[in-house]
Amino acid sequence: MTQPAPAEPILDLSPSPGDEVKTTTCYMCACRCGIKVWLKDGSIRYIQGNAAHPVNRGVLCAKGASGIMQHYSPARLTKPLLRTGERGSGEFREIEWEEALELAASWLKPIRERNPDELAFFTGRDQSQALTGWWAQQFGTVNYAAHGGFCSVNMATGGLYTLGGSFWEFGEPDWDHARYLMLWGVAEDHDSNPIKLGLGKLKANGAKIVAVNPVRSGYGAIADEWIGIRPGTDGLLAFALIHELLRMDRIDLDYLVRYANAHWLVVRNPGGADDGLFARDAEGNVLCWDTAARCRHPGPPPHAGEGAERSGAFPPPPLAGEGWGGGNGATISASAIDISPAVVGEYTLPDGRTAVPVFQLVVDRYLDPQYAPDAVAERCGITADTIRRIARELAEAAFESKLTLPIAWTDAWGREHSEMVGRPVAMHAMRGISAHSNGFHTCRALHLLQLLLGAVDAPGSFRYQPPYPKPIPLPNRPGKTRNDAGILDAPPLGFVHGPEDLVVDADGEPRRIDHAFSWAYPLSAHGMMHTVIRNAWAGDPYRIDTLMMFMANMSWNSAMNTTGTMQWLTDRDAAGDYRIPRIIYSDAYASEMVAYADLVLPDTTYLERFDAISLLDRPISDADGASDAIRHPVFDPATQADKDGRPRDVRGFQSVLIDLGARIGLPGLCDDNGTPKYRDYADYILRHERAPGIGLLAGWRGDGTQHGKGAPNPDQLQRYIDNGGFWREEIPRNARYFKMANRGYLEWAQRFGFVGSTDPIVLQLYAEPLQKFRLAAQGHGERQPPERHRERVATYFDPLPIWYEPFEHDQTSRDAYPLNAVTQRPMFMYHAWGSQNAWLRQIAARNFLYLHPDTGTQYGLADEGWVTVASHHGEITAQAKFAANVQPDTVWTWNAIGKRRGAWRLAKDAPEGEKGFLLNHLISDVTPKGDYANADPVTGQAAWFDLRVAIRPAGAAADGTRPQFPALPLGNAGTQPLRYGASSTDRDR
Repeated sequence: MTQPAPAEPILDLSPSPGDEVKTTTCYMCACRCGIKVWLKDGSIRYIQGNAAHPVNRGVLCAKGASGIMQHYSPARLTKPLLRTGERGSGEFREIEWEEALELAASWLKPIRERNPDELAFFTGRDQSQALTGWWAQQFGTVNYAAHGGFCSVNMATGGLYTLGGSFWEFGEPDWDHARYLMLWGVAEDHDSNPIKLGLGKLKANGAKIVAVNPVRSGYGAIADEWIGIRPGTDGLLAFALIHELLRMDRIDLDYLVRYANAHWLVVRNPGGADDGLFARDAEGNVLCWDTAARCRHPGPPPHAGEGAERSGAFPPPPLAGEGWGGGNGATISASAIDISPAVVGEYTLPDGRTAVPVFQLVVDRYLDPQYAPDAVAERCGITADTIRRIARELAEAAFESKLTLPIAWTDAWGREHSEMVGRPVAMHAMRGISAHSNGFHTCRALHLLQLLLGAVDAPGSFRYQPPYPKPIPLPNRPGKTRNDAGILDAPPLGFVHGPEDLVVDADGEPRRIDHAFSWAYPLSAHGMMHTVIRNAWAGDPYRIDTLMMFMANMSWNSAMNTTGTMQWLTDRDAAGDYRIPRIIYSDAYASEMVAYADLVLPDTTYLERFDAISLLDRPISDADGASDAIRHPVFDPATQADKDGRPRDVRGFQSVLIDLGARIGLPGLCDDNGTPKYRDYADYILRHERAPGIGLLAGWRGDGTQHGKGAPNPDQLQRYIDNGGFWREEIPRNARYFKMANRGYLEWAQRFGFVGSTDPIVLQLYAEPLQKFRLAAQGHGERQPPERHRERVATYFDPLPIWYEPFEHDQTSRDAYPLNAVTQRPMFMYHAWGSQNAWLRQIAARNFLYLHPDTGTQYGLADEGWVTVASHHGEITAQAKFAANVQPDTVWTWNAIGKRRGAWRLAKDAPEGEKGFLLNHLISDVTPKGDYANADPVTGQAAWFDLRVAIRPAGAAADGTRPQFPALPLGNAGTQPLRYGASSTDRDR
C-alpha cells in the first residue's frame, strides 16, 4: 500500500515586511538615497532602497537600513527646553512651543531693528540652505554660513574657480567608460552608494583603480593599487605627474585651446598694476596671439610640441608656438574661431606691453626640476619610479584607449561633430585633500592635471552634474549692504571676483563675525563656521547678541580646540554676563551642544517632516540628468513616543524658522498686512519663488506639465510623493558630454535656469581673480589689504596652483611632533548623530588609535596598549592598535565615535564615553604661531588634517581615555537594548 506523501507546509517565500509602504529620502548621510519605509500597525518595521531612485537604484548601506534606530533613538528631544542652570550644566525645564517661539522672537526682533549683524546664524549638515541662506538675507545679517566652511569649501571653491564645477557633489567619474580611476583622499562616508555602484561597474569593465590616501580602508581596500601618501603632499604628487606629462609631451593641447584658457595672453609687467592680468581689447575681450593673422600656412599647422596629443574628433584648431608662419601674427579675441593661437612664446601687444600665453606659464613652472619625481619622492613617501609609472599609465589610458562615442553634437560656436572623443581617465577627490591649509591649491593642482589630459567632461573622465558647470567665477557675490527694508543686497554667501567684493570695512577689517570674505580668508565661499565661537567670545570684530545654530555639534566633534570652545561658550565678562549673551540651538537629539544652549528648539527626525533636496542647494543630479527630491512625513511626531512613552512635541526647524520670520516681521515672510505668508516649510517649498518661475523644486510646475521653470503648482508635493519622492529629467543624449561648450547642453541648462546664457564656459588653468588679490597686496588698486596681511595674500594668491608645507608641518613642528594624525569618517557612520545609533554602535562602540606595526616598534608601544598622544596644542590618552593599512608616518582614528559622557542618552558606562576619544582635543583652532585660524589662507577651510603629534606609552595606570569632562545630565536610555522593529518603549515586549 502506497503511503501518501507528507503534506508540505505552505511557506511564504516573500513575506511582506509590513502592511503599508511609503517612499521618501534617506538622511543617514549626504548621499540622499531613495528609500522605502515599511510600516506595520503604524510603526516602522523595515527600510529598503528604492530601486527606481536615480541616486542609489535600490542599493542601501548599513546607515540607511539603520534609520529605524535613528527614528527610535532614546536621544530624541521631546519638547522645547529653557535653560535653568548655568550654561553647560545641561539643566533645563520643558516649555511649550508658544513660549519658546515668543521668547526667541523677543530676542531676535530688537536685533533686526538695531543691527541685524548682531545675529550669527550658522547651520550644520542641514541640507536646507536654500531656505536658511534666504532667511538670513531677509533678516539682513551678514553673519550666516553653513557647515561647508569646515568640510568642503576648498573642494567647491578650487573646482568652481577652475572648472565651473567640482568634485564631491558637483561631479562624478564616468562610471561607464573610465579605464583608469584615481581616488584622492576619498573616505567612505560620503556619496557612498553611488560610488559603490560605480566602482562595481569599473571592476566589471576591467578598469584600474588607484587610491591615493594615507589610510587604506573601504574603497582603497578594493583598489588595484594603494598609494600610501604622506598627508598634505597630494599637490606635490600632482605636480610631479604634471611634470612628467609635460616632459613626455603627453598632453591634449587641442583640448586646452578649445575649452580652456591655455592661449589667453597674460601681461608681463613686473611691478606694474596690470602684471599678471589678461590682455584685453577696448571692449574687454581677452586677447590671444594669432600666428597666422598675416601669414596663413598653406597646409596643416604643426603641433605646439612634437608629441602633443590630437583629439581626432573633428578638424583641430591650428596651434603654433613662437615663430611659426614666418614670425608674423597679431592679437585677436581669444574666443574667435578658425585662428592659429600661440600657446608658447612671448609677444608684443599693440600698446607695446609684453604678454605670454597661459600655457607658457604652465610649462615654465611645472617643468622646473623641483617638481621632478626624484625631487618630490621622499617628501611624498612615494618612490620616483612609481610616480613615473603612474604618469605613463595616465597618458596611456587617456590617449591610447581610442575611446569614441558615435554621438553627433554641436559645440557652442556652431561647429558640428560626428562623434565624441574620450579621455577615459577619471578622478575623484574628497576631504583627504581639502582639509589642509594647502588644500585649495591642491584641489586646483588636480584639476590642472585633469585639464592637461583633456579629461574634464570628455567620455571616460570627470563629468559635471547639473546644474554645473557654472560661469567662472559664479556671478553671485556675497551680500554686503542692506536696503531700506533691511534686506541684504545678496545672499550672505557668494563668490568673490576681486578685492572690491570683500566684506570688510573702510579700514579693511572684517565685517563678518567669522572673518569670512576678509583679507585673511578672501574666497571663503561657504563661510567659516569653525571660527564663530572664538570670535563671538572675543568680540572680534564686535560683540554679537545671539548665536543661533542648527544641527551643529560645535562643542564636541565639530570643534577644533574642544576644551577652549566649551570655555568660550560659558565664559562671562567682568560684569558677570555671558560673553556670548544668548544661544539658540535646534537639534533632534540630546547632543553635546544641547547643554550649551539657552533655548533648545527640538527638531523632528527625518521621517517626520517635509524637506526639499533642491537644485538651489546641494544637488543630487547625476551626469546624465537633473534630479531633485523631497522628504515627507512618514509619521506624525505626536504619535511617536519618546523614551519614557510620552508623545513628542517637536517641530521641523525649517518650519520653526519660517514661523520666527513671520513673528518678527521679516519681508518675504509676511504679507503687506503683517500676516504670515507661509503656513510652514511645506507651503514655502510649494509657493516660494527665488526668481519668476524658479522655486525649490523643478518638477511638475505650473499646470503640472512644466519642469525647471513654471508657476507654483499646489499639487507639486503630491506629484513628488506619487513618483517615489523624486523628479528627474534626462539630458539629451547629444548634450551629456563637453557640457561647458556643448550647445545642446547649454540651451537645455538655460531652459532650467542653470545658466544665464548659452556662452561657452572657458576652463581656467590660470585664475585671474587670484592675481587681482596679489596685485592689491603689492600696492595696486583702490582696495588693498592691511599691512599685516600683505605678505600672506601676495604669497598664497598665485593664479597658478602652488604647493607649500601645511602650516603645522614646518620643520620645527616636524621635529617635535614627527607623526601625522588624521581622523577619518567611517563608512558605517556619519557625523555624531549616526554614531549614537543602536545598530551602528554594534559595528563600533569605541575607537582605537591605529598605527603601523613598525611605528609601534619604533616608539616602544604595545598592540592594544594605552598611549599618550601630544600635539603643540595638548595631550590625550587613547588605546593603540596595530594595523598595516596606514602610511608608517601617520596615525589615525575614526571620527565622532568618542562621546562626552551623558550626551546622546547613552548608558552611563557606554564605551563611547570611557574608551572612545576625539583627535579634536589635539587640534588647535589657530595656527602654531597663533596669528590666523587653523585654516587655508585662500578659502578659510578648516585644516583638520594638518595635525602633527608625538606618541609615547601612557603607563600601566591608564585604563581609559583622557581628557574626560563632567557627565551631562541629559538622561540615559538604561541598559536594555532596542529590539528590531520596536520603539524604545517596547523593549520588554
